[in-house]
Amino acid sequence: MTLLIDTLLWSIVLALALTAAVRSRPLLKQCLREGTLDFVRLLPRLLVGVVGSGFIAEILPRDLMAQWLGPGSGILGILLATLGGALTPGGPVVGFAIGAAALKGGAGVPQVIAFSTAWALFAVQRLFFWELPVLPARLVWLRAAAALPLPFLAAGAAMLLGKP
Repeated sequence: MTLLIDTLLWSIVLALALTAAVRSRPLLKQCLREGTLDFVRLLPRLLVGVVGSGFIAEILPRDLMAQWLGPGSGILGILLATLGGALTPGGPVVGFAIGAAALKGGAGVPQVIAFSTAWALFAVQRLFFWELPVLPARLVWLRAAAALPLPFLAAGAAMLLGKP
């Protein structure tokens, strides 16, 4: 499965590179330069996030993790994971690293899915520092209210589909 996904992603990259090359050679060079710079900037963050998630997973008390966020924690665990996701600051390296650490530490898959979904939808700092200053408050609160059931629905769907 991983090979299939890798092949698909590289095929998309090659198709986009071919499209840029057909449009113009300078465009292709600019895209390659910007993509390389983005890769170089992101790689240290990924390394810190992945290594950090390993450290976090090792220092988390497994019995408490299993009790509060484990597969048997049910709705309370999903609620706690959703709240934790909403309160977790930072970008994808932080959010996904914490999710990976929680999985390694004994958290259940539905709980981690609820955490990740809430982190992506409700990051409180993003709501207050980015959305409210830019968008009308009514729109921000309406978006948040409309998205509120999504972490619970995603966790429920994970429970129905089974452990990946």
